[in-house]
Amino acid sequence: MVEYRIDRRSGVATYVQIVQQTKQALRLGLLEPGDRLPTAREVVAATAVNPNTVLKAYRELEREGLVEARRGLGTFVRRSLGSAPAHSPLRAELEAWADRARAAGLERDDVAALFTAVLDQHFQRDPT
Repeated sequence: MVEYRIDRRSGVATYVQIVQQTKQALRLGLLEPGDRLPTAREVVAATAVNPNTVLKAYRELEREGLVEARRGLGTFVRRSLGSAPAHSPLRAELEAWADRARAAGLERDDVAALFTAVLDQHFQRDPT
C-alpha cells in the first residue's frame, strides 16, 4: 500500500502531491491493478489533510482512468503506468549516482535540475 508524504512547503497543491505519488507508485510497480488505495480516512489520519483534498485527488485519478471507486469497498487501481520496477538494476545505479552527487556537495534542487536537464535532452517531449 502507498504511504503519502505531504510537503506543505513545496508550493504544490496537496491533492496534486497525492496524485503524483500515486502515479509514481504505479510506475514503480508498488501499486498494481486490483490493489486498494488507502481510504480517505486512513490518508487523513496519516497526513492530517482535509478529507475533501484526498477525495479530490482520488477523483482526478479516476478521471484519468487509473483507479475506480467501488461504493462501500474503496478505491482500486484499474491500470498501471510505465515499466520501471522498484528493484530495477537501474535504480541501484541511480542511487549510486545520487550518492556521488551529494558527496560532491550538490543540493537536492541542484540534482533535480541536473537530472531534469538530462531527461529533457534524452526524452524530448512532443510539441503538441
